Amino acid sequence: MLDFQQNDNVDSFTILVKRYKNPLMNFVHKFVGDYEVAADIVQDTMIRVFKRKDSFKPIGKFSTWIYTIAGNLAKTELQRKRKFGSLSLDALSDDEDKPFQIEDNRYRPDVEVINKLTDEMIMEAIQKIPPIFREILILRDIQELSYEEISEITNIPNGTIKSRLNRGRSHLQSILIKMTKD
Repeated sequence: MLDFQQNDNVDSFTILVKRYKNPLMNFVHKFVGDYEVAADIVQDTMIRVFKRKDSFKPIGKFSTWIYTIAGNLAKTELQRKRKFGSLSLDALSDDEDKPFQIEDNRYRPDVEVINKLTDEMIMEAIQKIPPIFREILILRDIQELSYEEISEITNIPNGTIKSRLNRGRSHLQSILIKMTKD
C-alpha cells in the first residue's frame, strides 16, 4: 500500500486489487445477498481506495480501512433498498465465489446436492437476520476476523460485538430450526 500511496504505482494497486477483491466480494455478497450488487460495491470500494489513498494512515491496518469502506457502501446500499424496495434474494444460490471442494477423486452427486442445499439454506437464513447482527456474524464467522478487527471496521466496542454476535447466532439458529421444520 505504501508504494502505491507514495508513488502512484499502478502495479502496486493491481496487487492490492488482486489480494482483496475475492475476500471483499465474499464479505459484501453475503452482506447484501446479490452478486451483481456486491460486484458493484467492491468496484466502488476499489475506486474509493484509488481516489482516497492519501486519507489512509499507516498507523492502522490497510485491511481494516478497506473493509470499513466496503462495509459502509454495503450498509448504504441496504438502506437504499429498504427505502425504495425489497432486498433481492435471487442471487443466493449463486456459488461462483465459493471454491468447489472434493473429498476424494470419486464424483459424489449426493454429497454435492446436500452441500449445495445446506449452503443455500444457510445463505437464505443469514439474509433474514437483522442487518445489525448480520454484519457482525459475517465478519466473525464467515470472514473469520478477530474481535479487534471487527471493532476497528465497525467502530463498535468488543462487548457490543460479542453481544450482537451471540444474538445473531441465536437468530440464525432459530431461523434454521424453523426452516428445517417446514
